[in-house]
Amino acid sequence: MNYGYCNKALRIDLSNNLIKKEKLDEEFLKKYLGGRGLNVRRLYDEVPPEVDPLSTENKMFIGVGPLTGTLFPGAARVNFTAKSPQTKILGDSNTGGFLGPEIKFAGFDQIIIEGKADQLSYIYIKDGEAEIKSAQHLKQLDTFETQKKIKEELGDNRVQTAVIGPAAENGVKYSGIFCNMVRAAARTGMGLVLASKNIKAIAVRGTKDLSARKPDKFKQLIDKMDEEIKNHSEYEIRTRLGTTQLISSLNELGCLATRHFQTGYFEDADKVSGEYFEENYKQKEKGCFACTIPCSRYFEITKGKYKGLKSEGPEFEGLAGFSSRVGVSDIEDALYGVDLCNRYGLDVITTSECISFTMELYEKGILTSEEIDGLKPEFGNSEVVFNLIEKIKNREGFGDILADGVVTAAEKIGRGTKKLAMHVKGLEIFQADPRGIKGYGLGVAVATRGGDHLRSEPWFEFSEDAEEGKRRFGHPESAFRLEYKGKGRVVKYYEERCVLADCLEACKNTVVNMEIISFKEAAELLNTLTEYRFTPEEIKKSAERIMNVERAYIVREGIRRKDDTLPDRFLNEPLPEECGVSAGSVVELEPMLDEYYKAREWEVNTGLPTESKLSELSLDKIMLDLKKREII
Repeated sequence: MNYGYCNKALRIDLSNNLIKKEKLDEEFLKKYLGGRGLNVRRLYDEVPPEVDPLSTENKMFIGVGPLTGTLFPGAARVNFTAKSPQTKILGDSNTGGFLGPEIKFAGFDQIIIEGKADQLSYIYIKDGEAEIKSAQHLKQLDTFETQKKIKEELGDNRVQTAVIGPAAENGVKYSGIFCNMVRAAARTGMGLVLASKNIKAIAVRGTKDLSARKPDKFKQLIDKMDEEIKNHSEYEIRTRLGTTQLISSLNELGCLATRHFQTGYFEDADKVSGEYFEENYKQKEKGCFACTIPCSRYFEITKGKYKGLKSEGPEFEGLAGFSSRVGVSDIEDALYGVDLCNRYGLDVITTSECISFTMELYEKGILTSEEIDGLKPEFGNSEVVFNLIEKIKNREGFGDILADGVVTAAEKIGRGTKKLAMHVKGLEIFQADPRGIKGYGLGVAVATRGGDHLRSEPWFEFSEDAEEGKRRFGHPESAFRLEYKGKGRVVKYYEERCVLADCLEACKNTVVNMEIISFKEAAELLNTLTEYRFTPEEIKKSAERIMNVERAYIVREGIRRKDDTLPDRFLNEPLPEECGVSAGSVVELEPMLDEYYKAREWEVNTGLPTESKLSELSLDKIMLDLKKREII
């Protein structure tokens, strides 16, 4: 019987065709909790900065958490971690669905993939055992076809899969890993890491028991949290619209990414909104394993040129990416663009940035049609969007320039285009304008995997509760999105809540945005679920420890304060007049950075972790490594 933890990792050496199980000890599990924490510590210890992300020396770590596979609402997630071929720093991506629980039912807390197979292969894991099987017959199949073929081949429709598409096989640096058709771990190029190892897919089937040490008490805690979720003010809207609600809400605030962030207001937002989608295309809600908030949905287009298109989703990032960001007003065009990315295995955020970047360069006369394979990429031209997606997937023509991400594209194009590339540390940013949500702007600037909003999610700045802002973060202004004071403390706090979510492998809807579970409640859950004893202070310290390991990893790769920045547009170009209450706003980043580093007890001038902080967090080995490399 497994109580929360299986206490086992599965290590697969593809080069030597060796598969072995490794015991995970109590100290490691308690210090790093699960999922993201286990992965990043392994990454730091096993993948030094000298490693090329596409070499056999890079490793892929797949981690689940102690709550994964239990009845805890939304504890279905899984982290994929490696050195990123896209950013050259921390690569990490998280997804939901049903793969995470299946890994747990198969008997593992973590899977480690190293080396390279001698031919295209897939890994099949079942009830504590694994084998490497040929995937030659799956070459260049899209993600939907691959998942279907593997289940047919194994004769088991309950097998859960993580697959790559043709984009990864063709070397696109922002290709992802896809589960349950559209559940994407798409950020930072984790799909390309698998492709570099000749791995087309991972298939998992588990039937092992998973229980709680004190099942009755654990069930009582779960019931209490389910009730709290259902009584939450956001429950109804999250269930109905999921993240697509953000198109309308951000547009009303004047900070929806529109025409490559040239404005925060999209005049046709009502035609591509979550509300419009619900009314015209949604068939029913869809949730992850054990989910209380089925925030995804099935949809179908029943007439017109896309008749028969049906799938799960979309999320806000894909829907906004192929509508407002590229200036497209037809929601069916946007849905088709998202579907192409899902099938080819592409990250919708990076893909939409690369295309909208191209559109702005064309609009400004920096690029000519001849340079873009004869295309005329005007904002709103959906056919050009689809054409560029195809070219990116195949690394063909101008698509080859875009296939390494917007930073490399800007370097190749030159002509001063670097300042128009919307990224942080090589990772393209999300579909919201930081000028209108400054705490999110700081979170994106300091995020350990690059331009990433999911490393902090500081929703508190929408609360407009000055008294609570003063009480919790020392500044009443911290509760207002257009203010900057107090945001350093806000971001630190929510970064650690995000770590907690990603280690327990629970949904950020509950742990972060709705704040259903505190560090105290997390300790209570783990103490009834697992064989180990946790205190709230230990769990909070673990979250801080993991943040410092991630920071240590990226500073070892060369990251400093100068890299914790935002594109020039957000710092120096005020939002235009049509953005309403957000008009005239820019991000006051430097004072927020000062406050953030002080809150973290890092060196303010450089952003480096201090010896005293690393020692306090029992990271002496990492401290000595950074000292030996003359970093601190």
